[in-house]
Amino acid sequence: MQLTAKLIQVLPLQTGTSKNGEWKKQDIIVETDGQYPKKIYVSIWGDKINPNDLKIGNDLQIDFNIESREYNNKWYTEVRAWRVKVEENKTTPIPTSEDDLDFLDNEDEDKLPF
Repeated sequence: MQLTAKLIQVLPLQTGTSKNGEWKKQDIIVETDGQYPKKIYVSIWGDKINPNDLKIGNDLQIDFNIESREYNNKWYTEVRAWRVKVEENKTTPIPTSEDDLDFLDNEDEDKLPF
């Protein structure tokens, strides 16, 4: 699955050692766009963590899997990212030629009568 959302919070990096060796986990909170924005808690594990991409305000494109598991008769769901990229911002083109700026020279023609 894939989602594009704005990064709103970076939680502290978690590290540890298991029988398989060292591990690290970075949890983040992102917010979707739209009429009814939703906040989503996402976990990033191991070498998928890129601190340069995790800047508050970045629009992130997140590829993820959702997994649920049971522990002590309760169910827990995790959104686990397997790829996180900064979404390229689409900007408005800036006028670069004099032809693009012609509308600024016609101030006298567009005067209002009042």
